[in-house]
Amino acid sequence: MADAVSVFGGRAPAEVQQLAKHLRNLDRDTLSQMLSAVLRAVDGLDCRESLRLISESGLVSEDSFNHAVAGLYALLKEALCLPSLRQEVFNEDLRALRVSEEFIADVSSAVFGSRQTSINISDAHRGPTLAKIQDFKWRVDVAISTSSLSRALQPSILMQMKLSDGHLHRFEVPVVKFQELRYNVSLILKEMNDIEKRSILKIQD
Repeated sequence: MADAVSVFGGRAPAEVQQLAKHLRNLDRDTLSQMLSAVLRAVDGLDCRESLRLISESGLVSEDSFNHAVAGLYALLKEALCLPSLRQEVFNEDLRALRVSEEFIADVSSAVFGSRQTSINISDAHRGPTLAKIQDFKWRVDVAISTSSLSRALQPSILMQMKLSDGHLHRFEVPVVKFQELRYNVSLILKEMNDIEKRSILKIQD
C-alpha cells in the first residue's frame, strides 16, 4: 500500500490505505450511492437514512461498508479542503492507493463535481475559530521627552489592530521586534509561494 499520498501531504490515514480493498466488494451503483451519502456528511448534512438503506441492501458486507464509508469520508474531506488540488494529481493519488480504474472516475467526479456546486465544510464542524484582523495600522513614534534617559530619542512602533469581533488593540513594539516581524512575514510569504509552485497546489490559469 502506498505510504505517501500527496493529497495528505505524506502518509495517508489507515482507513484510506485500506479503502481499495473494501471498494472491490462494491458495484458502481452502490459506490455512487455511498459517495452521495458521504458528500452530504462532509457538507454537514444528515446522511443517516441514505447510509442505512445502503447497509441494509445486502449488497455489501457490514465490514466492507464500515471501512469503505470511513475511508471515503477521510479522503473526500481532505480533498475538498484543498481548493487548488488538480484532478490529474488526485487521480494519481487514487492509483497510488490501488483504487481500481473503473472507480477512479467516480471518486474523482464526486470531488471535482462537488466543487462546482461549492460544497463547503460548515464552520460548526471545524470547531471554534479565532477572530480575524479587519484593520491594521502602525506608525513610528519617537519619544522626545521621557523620564527614562535610555528611551529618549529611541523610536518605537505603535500598532493598532481591529478584529472581526469588534475589539480594538493598541500596543507598542520595539524597532528590533518590528524588524523581526517583517522578516518572518516575508519568510512566510516566500514559503507560501514555494508551496503554490508544487504540482499539488499549482494554481491553473
